[in-house]
Amino acid sequence: MSNHNPEGEFLTRGERLERLPFTKKLRNLIGTTGIGWALDAMDVGLISFIVAALAQQWGLTDTERSWIISIGFVGMAIGATVGGLLADKIGRRMVFALTLLVYGVATGASALVTGVGMLLVLRFIVGLGLGAELPVASTFVSEFAPKNIRGRVIVWLEAFWALGWIAAALIGYFVVAPYEDGWRWGFLIGAVPALYALIIRWKTPESVRFKELKGEFDQAEQTVRDYEESAGAGYTYTGETIDTSADLEAYEAGIPEEDKNLGIWSPSMRKRTLALWTIWFMINFSYYGAFTWIPSLLTAQGFTLVRSFEFTLIITLAQIPGYAVAAWLIEVIGRRRTLAIFLTGSAIAAILYGQAGEPWQIITAGMLLSFFNLGAWGALYAIGPELYPTNVRGTGTGAAAGFGRIASILTPLLTPVFVGIGGNALAFTVFSAAFAIAAIATFALPEQAGKSMK
Repeated sequence: MSNHNPEGEFLTRGERLERLPFTKKLRNLIGTTGIGWALDAMDVGLISFIVAALAQQWGLTDTERSWIISIGFVGMAIGATVGGLLADKIGRRMVFALTLLVYGVATGASALVTGVGMLLVLRFIVGLGLGAELPVASTFVSEFAPKNIRGRVIVWLEAFWALGWIAAALIGYFVVAPYEDGWRWGFLIGAVPALYALIIRWKTPESVRFKELKGEFDQAEQTVRDYEESAGAGYTYTGETIDTSADLEAYEAGIPEEDKNLGIWSPSMRKRTLALWTIWFMINFSYYGAFTWIPSLLTAQGFTLVRSFEFTLIITLAQIPGYAVAAWLIEVIGRRRTLAIFLTGSAIAAILYGQAGEPWQIITAGMLLSFFNLGAWGALYAIGPELYPTNVRGTGTGAAAGFGRIASILTPLLTPVFVGIGGNALAFTVFSAAFAIAAIATFALPEQAGKSMK
């Protein structure tokens, strides 16, 4: 293995990581980071089952049910924005640990609530932790991933969402639905893996690019060497290394002085930021409007609680092949086309679900919606970190996620309104339109497949 790139230039530490194959260390990093990702999905999925159960036990109104769901997203909106900023200030790994600690404690405490007020407070705190987790996680793993499979790696990471949703569906079906206090046990089960992941997370190395920005070059070098050693002797690097911080200084030197303080809204980044925020808002609006209400909508259609949970579990299983196809396509036809295809498929599936009435129609349309929507999520998370340089990467991905969470706050409140006016057909037509707008916005993003991250 040559110590130099084809042009004979020396490599930055980031480029040294980007040239490596898929190694055991990267696999472990995806696994430990993915646990936090799965927890986020499990929480979002579990609360939809718990709300359906509490509606019967506590006699909740539609407004109370909506707020129990939405208040978590209020916390997520704040957590995503603040988490991204903190990731650029104190490090990716530290933010990971803090988010899991907040999530684990608040989720466990939720099992002890005796009323709606207490549950709302704890759901908000849970949201703070989970909101910061996802954009920071995708940023972190992107900075370690090989260039030629970076998009695919992030989709694999996002696939942990399916595992979390399946876990939530299983807990809902086997724990929440059959027992009066099953929802309390559901919260306790959700807290245990968070504490376990917190312990593992402390063993995860900090981002090499972040260490360089902080002047910790020796530690950054050691981390890169560890990854090179895990790739085998052929990837040992003995040439001169260019610090990423110097590379960033050269990049920033080309930005007009008056634009440097604008960050993600500078003229060179404004278009991509606006497009990314639009996609995030629309996909959040449709996804959370549909999936957090599906168990309740099914019970409203006359299905028993257990039966509606069974349908939801089957629908959730379609997420896995959705991620698999997106992971393959994203390196074959690029990020933008993959995202646009899956968003378009989501729009069509939403229309079909809105018209579904028979069990087989509900399951078929629901599985299509799961397949396309979660594949779109995988592509979106792969795109975000590639759009920004290291010094604002956490800020850029976190801000987009935070803005998107505004939609996830609104849509659980609006879904029962849509259903009340025009039934499932109107609600899912609105969701379809949002998916379509997101698909159009995709083409305003630059294609970053195969390019090095700054």
